[in-house]
Amino acid sequence: MFDIDREHPDYKSQRQVWQKYRDLYVGGEQFKANAGRYLISRQREPGDVYQERLSRVFYENYVGSIVDWYAATLFRREPVMEFEGKNEPARKFFGELVEDVDRTGTALADFFRKQFVESMVTGKSYVLVDFPRTETPAGNRGEEDALGASRAYLVAYSAEDLINWSTDEQGNFEWVVLRTESLRKDRVEDAEWQRETRWMHFDKQTFRRFRQVTKEGGAAGAVELVDEGTHGLAKLNRVPLFGLRIPEGAWMLNRAGLLQLEHFNKSNALAWALTMGLFAMPVVYSDREWRQMVGESYYIQLGPDDRFGWTEPEGKVYQIAAENLTRLQEEIYRVCYLPQAGAPLSQGRVQSGASKQLDFSITQEILRAYGDAVKEQIRRILMAVEAARGDGLAVAVTGMDEFDIAEFTGELEDAHQLLALGVSSPTLKKEVQKRLALKFLADARQDVKDRIVTEIEANG
Repeated sequence: MFDIDREHPDYKSQRQVWQKYRDLYVGGEQFKANAGRYLISRQREPGDVYQERLSRVFYENYVGSIVDWYAATLFRREPVMEFEGKNEPARKFFGELVEDVDRTGTALADFFRKQFVESMVTGKSYVLVDFPRTETPAGNRGEEDALGASRAYLVAYSAEDLINWSTDEQGNFEWVVLRTESLRKDRVEDAEWQRETRWMHFDKQTFRRFRQVTKEGGAAGAVELVDEGTHGLAKLNRVPLFGLRIPEGAWMLNRAGLLQLEHFNKSNALAWALTMGLFAMPVVYSDREWRQMVGESYYIQLGPDDRFGWTEPEGKVYQIAAENLTRLQEEIYRVCYLPQAGAPLSQGRVQSGASKQLDFSITQEILRAYGDAVKEQIRRILMAVEAARGDGLAVAVTGMDEFDIAEFTGELEDAHQLLALGVSSPTLKKEVQKRLALKFLADARQDVKDRIVTEIEANG
């Protein structure tokens, strides 16, 4: 048997980067628990001082808010799926799939919102198309439907889960190896937890599942083959794993990660300096040898020419540090194409309407690029499911290209003016009506949308 746990060279080189970016995105206690990886110690800094600084760390998470803003804005209006064809049972299936893509009740928009966030953090995410395994082989399509074997579903995987792969000249997967881990107990009364590691190997025709169980505090068990066979996309001769890759220039954690780490170290250094400034050190000016003990419970005796004072910084370096932190904050937002959101809260910026429009137009172009990437992944996955089932439907995915709440009113007016031109095309009228109806009812159930499309087609 081949080495199932062997890792791809690219995986080895990027694994620590992905962990760093995940810590930067999540922030909070997760970042604090790993802060020792990111808080830089001063040259020859005493270990106990560094540990005290480490115990006091805090993290201002700008990049996490930026990623969440993009995800919320991009999916404010859900993608619109259209399934055209006369196969009503198939249309019903896809309506159910859109409402529950993973057999746990997750809607398609929510599923791909998480995939998009994952891609913003690590630069890529993956979706596996799978079909239920049945003990009894189905003789025809009717039996497949009755057994539930045709009920496709999606499984989400992160960049850390895909440990090995190979691609052909076109960049398509030839085979992949996925690895996941979990803690489990066979029974609730069991005292010990078991760590279960699972590997899944897929090529263009077959799959194999492996399993290894490691008991708490014990040696790792043997790797055993659990299942193997032909996967659901075998007749398409393709690996059933689909990737959502974010271009390097739009990979937000990669663009802002180093700036966020620099801001983290500078802000903690400034906070430490301010804290130490509250505990001023006494200074004695004297020509005599000084041997007296100084403290809250002691007193000192000074000669006629001796002087006593306290150290206190002038504050110039504090001002420079604060200004540098502000510049770093603004730069984080700028490199993430959100310059209009990076101004300090205490500072009002006067901008002309044209300037504001220009700033947000750049952000909108990035959002549209994200929308195109997400729509393309959804379309490829749905088309693969349709081809594997042989439903004979045409699949289209639209939307995710407008991000201003007021835009629908303008679009409605544009549609009204377009139809008022009197173009003698029933198809144009039906397409405009469908586009407006589906966009306005983006959060309605898929079966409702399908009925609306059917009625527009019938009455057009």
